[in-house]
Amino acid sequence: MAGNRARRDPPEERGSPRHENHRRETREGTLGPGNLSTKRRWIAELARTEPHRIFTSLHHLIDLEWMVEAYRLTRKDGAPGTDGVTAADYEADLEANLIDLLERIKSGRYVAPPVRRHFIPKADGTKRPLGIPTLEDKVAQRAILLLLEPIYETNFLSCSYGFRPGRSAHDALRDLRDGFMDVGAGLRWVVDVDISKYFDTIDHAHLRSFLDQRVTDGVVRRMIDKWLKAGVLEAGTLRRTTEGTPQGGVISPLLANLYLHHVLDRWFVEAAEPRLKGHCLLVRYADDAVVAFEDFWSAKRFLVVLGKRLDRYGLTLHPTKTRLVDFRMKRPPGGHPEASGTTFDFLGFTHVWGRSLKGKNVVRQVTAKDRYRRALAAVSAWCRRNLHLPFREQQAHLARVIRGHCAYYGISGNSKRIRWYHHQVERIWRKWLRRRGRHSKLSWSRFRAMLARHPLPRPRIVHRYVAP
Repeated sequence: MAGNRARRDPPEERGSPRHENHRRETREGTLGPGNLSTKRRWIAELARTEPHRIFTSLHHLIDLEWMVEAYRLTRKDGAPGTDGVTAADYEADLEANLIDLLERIKSGRYVAPPVRRHFIPKADGTKRPLGIPTLEDKVAQRAILLLLEPIYETNFLSCSYGFRPGRSAHDALRDLRDGFMDVGAGLRWVVDVDISKYFDTIDHAHLRSFLDQRVTDGVVRRMIDKWLKAGVLEAGTLRRTTEGTPQGGVISPLLANLYLHHVLDRWFVEAAEPRLKGHCLLVRYADDAVVAFEDFWSAKRFLVVLGKRLDRYGLTLHPTKTRLVDFRMKRPPGGHPEASGTTFDFLGFTHVWGRSLKGKNVVRQVTAKDRYRRALAAVSAWCRRNLHLPFREQQAHLARVIRGHCAYYGISGNSKRIRWYHHQVERIWRKWLRRRGRHSKLSWSRFRAMLARHPLPRPRIVHRYVAP
């Protein structure tokens, strides 16, 4: 297929001296020696010091050590892909398998397998497609990701938080809250951005043009093209894809971030923000974004222009989930007539104004109702399916669930919600224990005595903000 043939490096700009082209290739060639971490630091330094450099030769850096590290970083507990190969199968002859994979990548003989598609239910009743790649494909994607990540991390802006090393959802939540709490900024109007089916509608032509600005290595680009065209296997039927990123693959978040870096982030900072009145703040985590404004008319104008901007690149705003929010601290009842609500959800938290223990106005980030409801439903479903397990095994699992819930939702101002979650977990557990024969008359006093011997972890705040 034409998409699997090696891409030629694009010609240099007309008029560039030949010795300058040779110097560029030679400098990239010096990245060969050294271990993997050293190579990645060199790549990052080149990308940082020469922001307009186009990397034409990178694949020579990938060796067996690189592939071993890619395999180490690959999750091995997931479901097998279309080939049915598990981590145990692959590790039976790991070094030979990695050497063979490396040779196929560099020679162009690698064939990207289709992604097995599985659907999981969403909170609104619809189903979300989930892609399950093969283990070997995940290793290959991780190897290419290790090459590209140091380059693009120097490009991505500080407003982007999703799927980036050293950045997390809690960093995005903290910076968004700090923006609202900054009295001088006066951010009181919010555009809650929701891009409809973002990962499935990324335009391949635009994505390739964005890649061209930094990376034209033939091996790397050929691998990305193969993943874009691999297709999905659904109910035994293979469907080729003409848009979107590889579902379930580790390379997909980087490509998705790169796309919105050009379509949204840079455009907002370089073109939109200078033309708007007052302070503005963009916080984006993957395809979820919130834009806050000081001025109402700037927020309204931005919402109109944003739809046109995304449409130019094949993206569409969700008609009901994208909305303008009146987030003023003091507002008339019901808020502004042209706004849709006075609170908004971002990364599983509802943002609302409240009072601190010192009586000051603060932005509270509390567990969103749909996430809270979904978490409790998952606990109830697990307890129902595992009634037969011994008490201690059930306690150990629910303890891990509570710790995981607090690890994400345990932030300042959300203590009431996580305490209530803890109480509801106990209530649900007791309800299902009572349906076992010898526990049919399990009173609260007896249940408390059992918990005293095998306690569940207490709810706690893990991520603390400085009190105002």
